[in-house]
Amino acid sequence: MPPLLEVRNLSVRYPARPTLLGRPTAWVRAVEDVSLEIAPGETLGLVGESGCGKSSLGRAVVRLVEPAGGTVRFAGRDITHLRSEPLRRVRRQLQMVFQDPFGSLNPRLTVGQSVAEALEIHRLVPDRAHRTARVAELLVAVGLDPGLADRYPHEFSGGQRQRIGIARALAVEPKLIVCDEPVSALDVSAQAQIVNLLQDLQRDRGLAYLFIAHDLAVVEHISQRIVVLYLGCVVETAPARDLLAAPRHPYTQALISAVPVVDPASRRQRLVLPGEAPSPLAPPPGCPFHPRCPIAEARCRAELPPLREIQPGHRVACHLA
Repeated sequence: MPPLLEVRNLSVRYPARPTLLGRPTAWVRAVEDVSLEIAPGETLGLVGESGCGKSSLGRAVVRLVEPAGGTVRFAGRDITHLRSEPLRRVRRQLQMVFQDPFGSLNPRLTVGQSVAEALEIHRLVPDRAHRTARVAELLVAVGLDPGLADRYPHEFSGGQRQRIGIARALAVEPKLIVCDEPVSALDVSAQAQIVNLLQDLQRDRGLAYLFIAHDLAVVEHISQRIVVLYLGCVVETAPARDLLAAPRHPYTQALISAVPVVDPASRRQRLVLPGEAPSPLAPPPGCPFHPRCPIAEARCRAELPPLREIQPGHRVACHLA
C-alpha cells in the first residue's frame, strides 16, 4: 500500500539576526534533511526534547511554514509548493490539532462558530440548519454536549477545549491529522481521555496521525512507529515496541531512561546527559549529538552518521550502534 504522507529530505529554517535592510545574517536550522512516511490509518510518533524541531516539522507538513528544502507528498501528490485554492483543497484532507487548547480557539467565537468555520470555508453544508446539525454531530463525536455550542472557549476546561479543537479538525473529514503535543498542557486524567478519544476516532474513521510529543509513555501507548529527533535530525526510527525495548542510539536510551515506571524492578539506569543541546544557529560538525554523547569517538566529531538499517524497520544514525 502506498504511503498517505511521504516526506523526503525536508528542511525548515528561520531567519535570525536581521540587518538594517531586513536581510538575515544567520539561519536557525530547525529541521535538517528529515524523511518519513505514514501509511493510511497509521499513527507515527515523533519525539524529542524541547527545541528539537518537532513542531516545525509538523507545521511544514501541513504547509503552515514554508520548507527550505525537500518535498512533502500527500496521497501521491507533491504539495510542497502549492498555493491558494489547490492548497486549500488539500487541507480538507490534512488537518492539525495544536498544543495550546485555549490559544488555538478564537475567544470571540462560540464553540459552534469555531467548529462551523471550516464547514463554511469549504462549503460543505448547504444552509444554516445543516450546519447546526453537523456541528452538533461533531461535538457528540468528541464527547461533548451539543447544547454547549453557544458557549465561549473560556467557559470550558483544558480537556474540553482540546476536544473542541479535535472536533474542528474533524469537520472537513480529513485523512491525516497532525497532533502537535495535544496532551502536554493537560493533567494526567485529561491526557488519558484525549488519547483514548483519538484512538476511538482513528478506529471509527480510519484516520492517520502524526503524533508529536515529548512524553514517550504517551507516544508508546498510541503509536505503531516512533521517530526520534535531535537538533532537527532523525537519530532513530523503529516500531514502537522495538524502540522502547531495545533503543540503539545513546540519545534515545537517555530519553527512555527518564520515563517514570511503576515497578522499581523494571526501572532502567538513569542516563543523565551533560550540558545542553547545541544551538540550531550553529550546529556542531559531524554527529549533532557528539558534544553530549558518552561514547563519542573522533569519527563522530568529524563525520555525519547516515541513518542506516540495523534490523528490519529499525534505523539508527550512529556510527557505533
